[in-house]
This record gives sequence, structure tokens and C-alpha cells, in this order.
Amino acid sequence: MQIGYQSLSVPLICLWPLILGTLATAVDKMERDDAVSVKPIHQSLSLCEGEQDYVDRRKRIVLESLDSLGINCTADSVPHIALLASGGGQRAAVGLVGSLYQMEKEGLLDTLLYLGGVSGSTWSMSSVYSDPQWSANMDRAASTLSGPGVELEQALAWLGERAKEEFFSLTDIWGVLTSAGIMKQMDLRRLSDEASRNATNPYPIYSAIEKDCFSNGPIEGQWFEVSPHEAGFTELGLFVETSLLGSKFQSGELLEQKPEMDMVKLQGVLGCALAHEDTIRDFIPPWLNVPGQVDSASEEFLRVYNTLDKLVALIRSTITDPTALSDLNKLQQTLEDKVNCNKAASLESKSSEERKSIFVRWSMELLAAVDTWSQSLEDGVFKTRVAVLTKQVLPLIMKWEWGTTNNFLYQYEDVTVPPCLGTKERFHLIDAGLLINVAYPAFLGDKRDIDLIIAPEYSAGNIFETLTLARDYAAKLKKPFPEIDDKVLEEREWPKDCYVFEGKGKEPTIVYMPLFNRQNCQDAEEVKAKMEEFSTFQRPFSEEKIQSVLDTAKANVKNNKEILLREINKAVHRRQSKRCDGPERDGHVCVCL
Repeated sequence: MQIGYQSLSVPLICLWPLILGTLATAVDKMERDDAVSVKPIHQSLSLCEGEQDYVDRRKRIVLESLDSLGINCTADSVPHIALLASGGGQRAAVGLVGSLYQMEKEGLLDTLLYLGGVSGSTWSMSSVYSDPQWSANMDRAASTLSGPGVELEQALAWLGERAKEEFFSLTDIWGVLTSAGIMKQMDLRRLSDEASRNATNPYPIYSAIEKDCFSNGPIEGQWFEVSPHEAGFTELGLFVETSLLGSKFQSGELLEQKPEMDMVKLQGVLGCALAHEDTIRDFIPPWLNVPGQVDSASEEFLRVYNTLDKLVALIRSTITDPTALSDLNKLQQTLEDKVNCNKAASLESKSSEERKSIFVRWSMELLAAVDTWSQSLEDGVFKTRVAVLTKQVLPLIMKWEWGTTNNFLYQYEDVTVPPCLGTKERFHLIDAGLLINVAYPAFLGDKRDIDLIIAPEYSAGNIFETLTLARDYAAKLKKPFPEIDDKVLEEREWPKDCYVFEGKGKEPTIVYMPLFNRQNCQDAEEVKAKMEEFSTFQRPFSEEKIQSVLDTAKANVKNNKEILLREINKAVHRRQSKRCDGPERDGHVCVCL
């Protein structure tokens, strides 16, 4: 029987609340089901939605910048330009600020779509991005480097809170002391806070490496990138939202959400070169620096000394009291005397086990010397603060744990996940400069499809090494990378101030700019002397040293403005060519003029 509206005993209008309520319940259930079905771990070799949206908005700013420079470009031909700053401790941190400062003054800064960093350059990245409008106000960033700094008491208060956490480690110590002592600020925001910002600044990509995969795993499990939107393994394409980095996962499911690390801790993660044992080979006393003497036992002793030495230097940069500074000088001298005292005779004819026992004892003597020194201080505020710090630091040095965080790939069922990641509840993120001291891996290939890389080089060691390492990395993973002429490598000891490595096809072009070069150094000996003067592992720079590095980096950009403009213009044409060579989109046919 067919029932008409007229036969209903209840008017239809009276049923609308019930109908609408039922629909609302159904929609709500569908939304809940969708939320449950969204996995916290996603695998993709493409940009996430958040980054894509930011990049699209940033391109409008880049387009305006290109127009102001007299470079013809259309909205669909905006080039993908990234500035990738090398690591290099405080030299890199200060150098990057100088480079960005001059880029702004020359009207070039807003041509950048991306800014990527490793190691020391991430320190200044985290610092400048604390200002949402930094790219229009580099004077502030430059002046902060010579500012009054952060009081030790504030640093200790932060450490006290971190010490309550499950994975308190030397990374926290390193992060707070580099923040307070070198960058002169304590940035307590979270990186994911930047996800909702406008596109005033280039999109930031920070890089680290996973320690166990770096030592024993496949190359695909090594490089780790962190952006405001997501964090994960570049080559595996496995990511979580940045706010979930550090949360507890198992089999791809989020078990417990933990608070996101702040920028102080992230700075410690990204710039902790001391976390890898190989770095101690730069600090070997003469009596031990002979064939056969440096082994795993001696390395632990040197590791303890070098960590104490660097931490004392960083603490020095957070205080101004003359008496306290004098006390720190005494401690530093005590440590130097202990490590430089020739003890070779004690090791003669000793077995490996006996050597290990001896070096452990010497390590404990170093720690005991710090403890004795702290107790000998006159009663007062400084002694109280030192007591708090030594209580936290000394046990961690012997434990030697860095960058520990919950592993979001623990027992994740995917054939691409190597055993060095899938079988462990925790992984260890450390300084990416130990693998490649420039963030090339995150910017090679189709994902970000970079046309031009501007690469200011602040690294120690061999000039061009970051390029050749990146070239080899790209070759292993079959990613495009421009050709490096071997003849150019012969100039490593006294390089020019700018090199252009032209990309072909999908290869990015690289503008490579060594900090110390033929324009500011008379010969190879002066380059070497400059690198020693501004070495990576030393006490925080004086104001004179800071200004010198700033001025050098600024001059490098200013002197090469025309080359940069030329390559930016070429990048526009490259982007146009890529558009024309690619598939038709939305039914439109590309016409190149």
C-alpha cells in the first residue's frame, strides 16, 4: 500500500527535529570513524598538505620579490630556491645570521622558498624563527648574538624541569647551554607552533640523523628531517606530525601522547656533534696521540674530558661575576693538567682489560675533580647553582646518552623499515653534520623539486667535502645531483668565494660560497689560520669574533650579489622549462616564450 503525506497522523514539520538529530548523529559517527581510521604514521614521498599549503602561499611572496628585482616570472613558474647552511658550531650559527642579514639588505631573502640547516646553523635557525617576522628584521637577530645572554639560574630552572622527564640526557644539557651561552636566548616555543604562521619567512627544514642506523644500518634509515608540520625519515618517507615526535607508539598505533620538545631541547638534538664517539679524535693529548694508544678504553676517557671541557666553557658564557669566572678558570686548568699529564708509562705492557680499568679510573678522577672543585667554592649563589648542575651532569656523562626519544616506528609492520629502527622502542637523534654537514638529503629529488640551492659553507675540514659527500649520497640513492669538476677540488686549500655547479635536467644548480676564501684571505695559510682561530670546538666567541664572522659572511653575499641574481633568473627559466617538459595539467597546454 502506498502511503501519502496526507495519511500521516503526525505533521511532517514536527518530524524535522528528529530527522535532523538523526542526521547529525550519523555525521558525527562518520567523523569519529574517519578520525579513528587516520593513522598517526603516514608514508609518502610527496609534500604533506600543511607544507604544500605553506609553499603555495610563500610562492606569492617570492613572486613579488622577483618582480621587485626586475626578474620576469609568472605565478606558475616561481622557482624552488633553498638556502642550505652548513654546520660548524658557533662559526656556522653566526655565519648564517650574517648571510641572511645581507640577503635581506640586497633584496634577495624573499626569493627563498626554503631554509635548511644542520648542526650549528640550526641554532641560529631556531633563534631567528622565534620572531614571526624575522625575514624583515634581521637587525634584531644580529644584535641578539652580542646581547647580554641568559642567566645561569634560568638555564638551571629549565634543566630542573627536564630532569623530571623519562629521557633526560646530555642532549638537554647541551641544548640549554648552547641556547643560553651562544644564542643568548631561551626559546620555549614548539616547532609545530609555526605550522599556523603566515608565509612571511622561508619554510624551515631542520635535519638530524639516527645514531644506530648511522653506525650500523642502511642509508635509508639515517637522515631525519623535522619541519613545523611533520618529522620523520627522508628516504623511507615515514613521518608523524611534529607534535607527536617523542610520543609513544607501537605497531603504528599511538599509545601515549607526550608533550612536544621545545626549541631549546631540539637545539640540543640537532647540534650535538659530541654525541658521536668519532668527534673526540680531534682532542687527543700528545702523550696519547701515538699509534696503538687510542682504543675504545681511551676514547671513553677522552670523551669524559672533552664533554667537561665544553660544558665548563658554555657555563662561563652564562655568567659575568669575576670571582665565579676565576673559579671556572681554575677548574678548566685542573682538567687540562690531568689530561695532559703524561701517563703513558702506566699503560705499558697492560692487557686490554687492564687498560680499560685504568682509563675508567682516570675518568672517575676527572669527575671527582669537578666534584671536589664545586665543594671548595665559597658559600653563595654560584656554589648553589654549580652544585645543582654537577648533580645533574656528572652521572649523565658516564651514562653517555644523547637524543633519546620514543621510536614511532617501533614494531611498525612495513618491509621498508630496517631492523635498526623497527625492533627498538627508542631511537637516538644526533647531529646530522656527522654524516653530511649540509642538509642536501632533504632537498634532493622530486619531493621538493629544488631548482637552485644557495650553499654558504661554514664547515671545518676540507672545503668541498660536503659537496662530494652529498654527490656520493645522491648516487647511492639514484637522486639527481650536479657534476663536480675534479679540477675545482684542487682549489680546496685556497678556494674562491663563489662557485656555480650547474644542474642539468632534474639536477639542482648549486651556488657554493666558502666562508674563508681568496677574497678575504691572502693565501692558503691564512685560510688555515682563520679556521683555527674560529674553530668549531672552542669557548664561546668574544664580541670581536662574532662581529668578524658576521662581517665576513655579509661580505660574501654582497660581493656575489650579481652571481646570485643571475642564477635566480636562470632558476626561473628552469622552472618554466620543467613546466613545459612535464605533462599537461587541467587540460592546459604550456606555451614557452
